[in-house]
Amino acid sequence: MPATAPSSYPSSHSSGQTECGEVAWLPKSMVGVRDSKNPSGPALLFTPGEWDAFAAWVTDSEFGRPR
Repeated sequence: MPATAPSSYPSSHSSGQTECGEVAWLPKSMVGVRDSKNPSGPALLFTPGEWDAFAAWVTDSEFGRPR
């Protein structure tokens, strides 16, 4: 995902120090996710359906909730 990807947004849960996630809405409705501390590093790319399923899973599961 290029550093100048259009419409990229840092996660509202990013602390700016250690947890720095960023989402970008890419051409052809693709969604990119990367570590904003490493913009030239690897990125995850999702189709719209994959993104919807991932977002639903995160919202509906115990993922990330303190125990």
